Amino acid sequence: MGFHNVWDGIAFREARGLKWVAAWILQLPFLIGATWAENAAASVAAPELTAGQSSSAIRVDGVLDEPAWAAAGVIGDLTQQEPHPGEPTPFGTQVRILVDGDTLYLGITCHDPDPSRIAAHTMQRDGDFSGDDTVAFVLDPFGDRRNGYYFRVNSFGGRVDGLISQASDISLDWDGIWDARARRTADGWVAEISVPARSLRFAPGLQTWGFNVERVVARDRVTLRWSGTTHDSSLNDLRRAGKLDGVGDLKQGVGLSVSPYGLTRYRRDLEASDSLFRGDAGLDVTYNLTPELEAVATVNTDFAETEVDTRQINLTRFPLFFPEKRAFFLEGSNLFEFGLDLSSDYIPFFSRTVGLFHGRQVPIDAEVKVLGRAGRWGIAALDVITGSTPAAPQTNLFAGRLTYDAGSHLRLGALGTRGSPDSVSDNTLGGVDAVWKTSTFHGDKNLAFAAWGARSSGDVQGDHRDGWGASASYPNDRWDLSLSLNQYGDALDPALGFLPRPGTRFYRGGLAFQPRPGDAGPFHWVRQFFFEVFPMRVDDLNGNTESWRFRVAPLNIESRSGEHFEANVAPQFERLTAPFEVFPGIVIPVGEYRFTRYLIEMESSNHFPLRAGNLVWFGDFFDGRLSQWESFVNYSTPGGHMQLELSTENDYGHLAQGKFVERLFVFKTVYAFNPLVLLSVFTQYDNECPEDIPGFTKCRDLGLNSRLRWTFRPGNDLFVVWDRNWSGFGDPGDTVALGPKTDAFVVKLRWTFRR
Repeated sequence: MGFHNVWDGIAFREARGLKWVAAWILQLPFLIGATWAENAAASVAAPELTAGQSSSAIRVDGVLDEPAWAAAGVIGDLTQQEPHPGEPTPFGTQVRILVDGDTLYLGITCHDPDPSRIAAHTMQRDGDFSGDDTVAFVLDPFGDRRNGYYFRVNSFGGRVDGLISQASDISLDWDGIWDARARRTADGWVAEISVPARSLRFAPGLQTWGFNVERVVARDRVTLRWSGTTHDSSLNDLRRAGKLDGVGDLKQGVGLSVSPYGLTRYRRDLEASDSLFRGDAGLDVTYNLTPELEAVATVNTDFAETEVDTRQINLTRFPLFFPEKRAFFLEGSNLFEFGLDLSSDYIPFFSRTVGLFHGRQVPIDAEVKVLGRAGRWGIAALDVITGSTPAAPQTNLFAGRLTYDAGSHLRLGALGTRGSPDSVSDNTLGGVDAVWKTSTFHGDKNLAFAAWGARSSGDVQGDHRDGWGASASYPNDRWDLSLSLNQYGDALDPALGFLPRPGTRFYRGGLAFQPRPGDAGPFHWVRQFFFEVFPMRVDDLNGNTESWRFRVAPLNIESRSGEHFEANVAPQFERLTAPFEVFPGIVIPVGEYRFTRYLIEMESSNHFPLRAGNLVWFGDFFDGRLSQWESFVNYSTPGGHMQLELSTENDYGHLAQGKFVERLFVFKTVYAFNPLVLLSVFTQYDNECPEDIPGFTKCRDLGLNSRLRWTFRPGNDLFVVWDRNWSGFGDPGDTVALGPKTDAFVVKLRWTFRR
């Protein structure tokens, strides 16, 4: 029996519409209650610590020499979580915690028997710390074991922060105002951290917060943690956190933050010999309506300091997904998350649709956001007034999200959007969802179920305005299982969202067996094997198969020192109902295509200064062959001041309709004068012809984005940005030279006042 016939036998095929999803949502708690066997005896009591009280100032400099530290609450050591839970290590770690009324302080001392081998590669804020020695902690200031904050610091003082939602989902898009310093010592390193209460939303008067802390020793790939030390645990899983007492007197103050900005912008169109020079100003105001709920208003919003998109090559017939990078929209974006693990298949509200239309910026005159919690309720609302442009008149856009924590495991939610980026169409979308998650299934295992439904109204084309879906997952260390079914109507039109394949029904599955060999035997050098199977099928709404793929990873290895090797085989099927132009001038005709592709991937350990990797997809492709080569080389200088990152993609297609080569080169340089002064230079080159300039088959494009950021005090920043673009267009046989296209220079100063 072939893969196609196997898929035809899936029983999920008869599931129908929103009524089915509504029934699933209503029965979800009862279904789980009937099948869930929780082994309470296997549960481990959460550790508890009382923070010390400080009446004197703490200077954050990486030296724990203030007398107040003597009164701190102390965690005497951490427990190994990875690779051998519970076993002793030579990496002694002491964690000290203080509060002084409006600030939470941590002092973390990391002993190391060989300090010369401490790994750190960057001072950059929100840099890649995956190969660095770090300390990290999470806070659950609501006491609900669902929502919280994440902080990580490396031994150079580089910082990463994020928000946690749905108990364990983490978003690193948040940039809070907090401070950290790190210092190397003769026997290790020390991190000193301060988190102002004004930077957090929390339940007022709550005496006990959820808290956890971990340390990573990169060279041995060892993780030490205070609470949650099994392989199935993660730091950001707030259900496994310990308890931090003595924080009930923390005060947020008035809860008012005012951030004015001023900028000067110079822009030249080098093709039209036109230029523009102007100044501008704007204002952001944040006010805490309650200690858990904040309102944010902006006037004349500007995103000049936002990093440009990383370019992608598109060899599919569907639109690519580019993540949001604008700071205003990133803050609180986790509160708008809908369903569970829908990824970029369906995002009912995607903030990138606001202020952008057909890839071009639309001015934003004013915005208001409300974000936070009110008891068991989670609240997120965004209202935007966009400016008028030749392409679209002024319009009002709205998105709102409401969730309710019904018990310790179940979250119910609703989401709605209104408006369209084109400023003309009438578009409204509403949806409901339910997510049930636990980390104590059969003692300490993770298990999750989810269901959702949505409907569009207004100026939408098609017969089926509904969408719905359900999923189940068992994401654990030894076994990782998942199953989902999602249907997207042909008239399900999230104008403020992202849906690349409307009019389809997606079936997805995943099965991974991930054993860990022992320290003895022929595989002692392997940290973990991953034997994986990922089937996927896409039907149209009449049950006709559009695509399927059955990806198998018979070999996927992670070594003890961090190297990675993987081999995949992926038989697949595509049915084209319309011609597909895969490259300018090369059109694949209507028809059914079965082909098999293969993957080989290798990557070095990331704790070395020089890191490299290579990924190759090869094999058949529709009626021909395609080889895709992706490579990267990263280098960090000693001291962590400079990072050099080069990545390339070269695609070689040989089809019945012709040959083509697609190229993409990305080179990024980051120089950190110190953790507060960063210069980044982002250079990208590709030969893909843009859709807004049709008629050419040979193109070249080069872009340069340089940005200097000086954070002279947390919340106060100076940005200097320079953008320049070159391009060239022609036909086969032409010599295409790069010519200057646009040039832009911006200086922006932002200042924050807090009370």
